[in-house]
Amino acid sequence: MDHVDGTREEALEALRQRAEVYKPLHPASPKRRRLYRERDGFVLVLDGAWQSFHCRFTVLEELYDSAAPEPEPEPQAVPEPEPEPVEPPPSVRRRPVQRRAVQPPPEPERAWDADVPEVPSWLNRDRPPS
Repeated sequence: MDHVDGTREEALEALRQRAEVYKPLHPASPKRRRLYRERDGFVLVLDGAWQSFHCRFTVLEELYDSAAPEPEPEPQAVPEPEPEPVEPPPSVRRRPVQRRAVQPPPEPERAWDADVPEVPSWLNRDRPPS
């Protein structure tokens, strides 16, 4: 269901747009869609693989609602405050950029693995072959 404020013709146009794009659960993949106009609305007929399904779209005029919400009062126009004058930002003194000479990384020392044998002793290769 939907609500349209306006004339009956405007409501019928909104209903037609809704009926044209409506995708019901059945049939899941319709083979054919037909939209018919009647005096108070529309009828959508969908032909499925085994049978046809139809949906009715009707325009109704609301005459009475016992639980209608109270209309909200229109908001009063609040005058906008005048914008405060914008002060320019203080001037910023920039330091001169000092460029440093790029030094190559130091070469790694080879002494860190001096105590590690070339061939582990558990391979029995720490003695000459017999």
